[in-house]
Amino acid sequence: MPSTPEKRVQELHLTLPPAPKPVAVYKTAVKIGNLLYVSGHGPLKADKTMITGRLGTKDFTLDQGKEAAKQTGLAILATVRDTLGSLDKVKRLIKTYGMVNCTDDFLDQPKVINGFSELMRDVFGEDNGVGARSAVGHNSLPGNIAVEIECIFEVE
Repeated sequence: MPSTPEKRVQELHLTLPPAPKPVAVYKTAVKIGNLLYVSGHGPLKADKTMITGRLGTKDFTLDQGKEAAKQTGLAILATVRDTLGSLDKVKRLIKTYGMVNCTDDFLDQPKVINGFSELMRDVFGEDNGVGARSAVGHNSLPGNIAVEIECIFEVE
């Protein structure tokens, strides 16, 4: 029998940051029927700081961007757990919208957002953790965060 998402988090030795609180007038997640809409999250670390920087500059690498996307995924998992009580209530990831803070000539947004997508696949499985996705570049993101991601889950 395959592991549950909560067990996978433990098996992968993942540390979720505290569930983020809204920084403006919005909810971090809204459940409508069997859908959970998760607002845009940034790469929040366990110490409550954000990973900042702009891809395409010499001081922020593709690997650092991918790690920022993974960290954003951990923050989203924290919100999902906080909202539903358990990650085991997630049936599948439906849609991801990934935004990358980058220069005009940076072209590897999909590779950056893979940091998030690979995490979701590892936690929820190949079928349930991989959904539809967009990965786009932005010339700036709030607070100079490296990545912002929003998504939709099907839940119990």
